[in-house]
Amino acid sequence: MYRFIIKSCSTCDLHGTLFSGQSFMWNNIDAGYDYYASIIDSSAVFIRKLSSHEFEVYSDSSMIYGISVPSFITSYLSIDIDINKVFHDRFQKSYPELWKLLSGYFSLRVLRQDFFETMITFMCAQGIGMHLIRKQVTMLCQMYGEKRALLFGEKLINLYSFPTPLSLAEADISILSRCTNNNRIRAANIARAARAFSEGVIDHEMLRNPQLPLPELRRVLCLNPGIGYKIADCIALFGLGRFDAFPIDTHVKQYLAHWFRSPEALKPLTPARYLELDREARTIFNPEFAGYAGHLLFHCWRREIKKLRTF
Repeated sequence: MYRFIIKSCSTCDLHGTLFSGQSFMWNNIDAGYDYYASIIDSSAVFIRKLSSHEFEVYSDSSMIYGISVPSFITSYLSIDIDINKVFHDRFQKSYPELWKLLSGYFSLRVLRQDFFETMITFMCAQGIGMHLIRKQVTMLCQMYGEKRALLFGEKLINLYSFPTPLSLAEADISILSRCTNNNRIRAANIARAARAFSEGVIDHEMLRNPQLPLPELRRVLCLNPGIGYKIADCIALFGLGRFDAFPIDTHVKQYLAHWFRSPEALKPLTPARYLELDREARTIFNPEFAGYAGHLLFHCWRREIKKLRTF
């Protein structure tokens, strides 16, 4: 195992970030320490927070996706993002009480995740709670991923990689549906998306182009059954690093209505209204970081206003 110490100029709520519904691939392991573990790019990664500005990382590889582990983790946890750039100056002046409430969530980071993993996990996530989503993703990995048994902290730890596109593309729908709460339509959509990805129909290289306009990125993703505007924006935000993508769900509608007095947010969320709220959000937040800001507000709303205990 390689050991790295990663220092950061900004704080990071590691537990909140890894368990905030962005990724369901991280597990808190009981090895006598507060480590989180996952398989990334076929590498086992263990991470824990040493202080507000320092992390300890173990990996069985010195490189992930062709870059050094410290550089990868810095980017993956968005440690390089300055929170002062996420919100423009007038936001704090316009919403002082909200800014005070929101400041407790500035250490929550937006993950830069693998595109395929993000696409499939958010296709699993439609209309269900985080506990069930985590259960479904765990089943996917255990049934279709690769098992890795590692000795860590004098304990044997079993980790599972995320399934390859081909393994899901070729999956029997009746068996795959066990991982989607017996929803055969959702299972079929996941297999179809995996096949499109493996065959290059879903062109990852084209989609990851930062110059691709967000409406076009959303349109291309929505060509795939099972992906609507909200899922497309989640894929863009968390799987392509498009911090300008602003996913809108019930909680987002609620805080847009409550905190920003949006009359449109009080109406049913039709596709046309989704786009209208998206445009409205860009007048409230820094457009380049609308999705990043929205993610912090989403969890602030759920915990501070709705009093939900989990991320």
